[in-house]
Formats: sequence, C-alpha cells, structure tokens
Amino acid sequence: MSEPLWIDQPAELLRRLESAPPRIGLDTEFIRERTYWPRLALVQMAVGAEILLVDPLVPDMPAAIAAWLDAPGVLKVMHSASEDLIAFKCACDTLPRPMYDTQVAAALAGIGSGLGYQKLVGQVAGITLPKGETRSDWLRRPLSAAQLEYAADDVRHLDALYAATIERLDALGRSRWLAEDMERTLANAAREEGEAWPHLSLRAAQFLDGDGQRRLLRLLRWRDRYAREQDHPRSWVLDNELAVLLARDPPADGDALKRQLDATPKSPRRLADAIWQALVTPLPDEAAMPAPAPEADRNAIKRLQDAVARRSSELGLPDGVLASRRYLEALLEGGQWPPALQGWRRHELEAALAPLLAPKAGAG
Repeated sequence: MSEPLWIDQPAELLRRLESAPPRIGLDTEFIRERTYWPRLALVQMAVGAEILLVDPLVPDMPAAIAAWLDAPGVLKVMHSASEDLIAFKCACDTLPRPMYDTQVAAALAGIGSGLGYQKLVGQVAGITLPKGETRSDWLRRPLSAAQLEYAADDVRHLDALYAATIERLDALGRSRWLAEDMERTLANAAREEGEAWPHLSLRAAQFLDGDGQRRLLRLLRWRDRYAREQDHPRSWVLDNELAVLLARDPPADGDALKRQLDATPKSPRRLADAIWQALVTPLPDEAAMPAPAPEADRNAIKRLQDAVARRSSELGLPDGVLASRRYLEALLEGGQWPPALQGWRRHELEAALAPLLAPKAGAG
C-alpha cells in the first residue's frame, strides 16, 4: 500500500465513495479516559491500495464518514469492533453495515479466541507490528509521524486477515455463524442499553442477602443512567466498593448517608441526595432480579461448562466461544435460553445441555 493520506476535507472523502471497492478495512482511535461515551479522534480506512487517515474533528466530516458506514455495497472489515461501534454511533449516528470482524471470525474458524490484532497479524501474515502509540493523545493536532504510522498499521493488514479467515469459515461451513454474530453485535450497539443486571458482574454481590442485592442493583442502575447523561466514567459517579458498602450496610437516613460520604475519601458528596433516592426507591422489575449463582448451583454450572467444553472440542472451537459462564448461569437460573445463546449456538449446544437442564429450560 502507498503512504497514508490525511483526509480533512469531507468532499474528498465523499468523492472517493463514488468508486469504492466492495471491501474496505476500517478502524478508529478514540479517547474515553474522562468520559462515559468515547470521543472519536481518528478514522482509518484501507481503500484498495490506499490508506486514508480521516479527521473526524473537522466540521461535516462525521456525515461524510456516515455515508461510508451506510454504503450497503461496501463490506467493512474491522477487528474487535465493539468499542469502535459505540464511537461511530456517538459521532456519526450510524453503524458500519455490512460488517466483518476478524477477531470473531478467527474464533469461529478455530484459530483462537480473543486474539488481538497484532497477534493475529503475526499468526496469519508472519508480520511483527510494534505496539507504539496505544496510549497517545489522538485528539491533538497535528498527529506525530509515529502516531500516523501506528494508525495506518491498524488497517494495513485487515484484508489479509479477512482472506485467511473467510477461506477457513467457508471451508467449515460457518460463514452463517459469523453473519449471525455480526447482526447481534450491531443490534446490541444500536440499542445502547445499559446492563440489565449489573450486580451480577460484581463478585461481592454473592455475599449480600436479597435486600442487599436489590439495593446494589438500584445503585448500579442509577449510576449507569447518571454516567450516561452526564458523560462521566462510572467510577467518577460511584465506585464499586462504596456501592457495595452502602448496599450491605445502608445508612438510616439521608443525613446519615451524608455523614458517611463526608468520612469517605473521594466520595461523591454532591450527589448524596440522588444516591439516597436511588438506594430507597424500589425498581419496577427488581422482583424478577436474578441472584448471583449460589453455592448449591456451582456444581450444576460446572456440569454445563464441562458439556460446553466437550462440544467446543468436537467443533474445534477455542474456549469461551460457544458459551461463557455468565450466559450459562442465566440459562440455569431463568430456564430460558438468553439471546446471546440463540441461533447457531443453541443449535450446537441444545442436545448436550438439555439433559442437564431438564425440566427447567425445556421450553425457552
């Protein structure tokens, strides 16, 4: 490929769309250290023999980028795209369709699960990429020569990764699997919903009683909503440790909460009233709140995990691709197959898991 081209004119980017190839490489650089939502700082595009480094900070450039993202005849090849999708949604109000994620494709092809771009390039193309500018300030202008080269490398080899993974997927008859996973990924990004049951991801929640878990759920739901509205990182609003402490040993009233916050370093004192309201206000759906897997269920979870591991081995899939523990817990607890396990995953797993779930999950 030629030297990367800096694109800071929306009209120039739109002009190139008129002769777009059927497939491009696509990546982003964004900043999210001090915000909830990522701020798009650079868009890299491998278009035929050219690498375009597009400045999304230029007025009207997000709309020009969106035109590329929306182009139905252009496949957007990306790697580990989930956070890039959120950055595109925030900046351009659209998502890249159709999309092909080489990290997901490599997992479904049996090459490896969760492989980073550098590692997959090394494995597929035998090229060692420098780590370089991962913690750069991508919002500064002008970008340094090292930043520009690093950014270009992030799309330079995507076509080779596409060629290697699609060939293997086609040979295995798994292209449909990837298509399903891409649609699910895009649908999740489009919804922009917070996690329904965020308490389940905190290990400390296992040690709370039912009332404590409900209080924790209220606090985490409020925190997520406030962080989104104010565009602050969650930990800036209320950190996990303080949330668990308040859920386990709730203050007697609002004044007691304020005294506790005053005595806690770096606590969100100015949000005391909002935290109190969140703590004591029941949620409409909290009666349906799933609890963290109790000790008695761990053997059942282990049996499900063992069955998944056997089926993964039979299919030549890396660990974690078929079903994570989180989704197996949801399946065991609710008796319904969660959306993440529907489609091809359910087709491959149901025969193995049904005897371990009956009669609980027979109908979902």
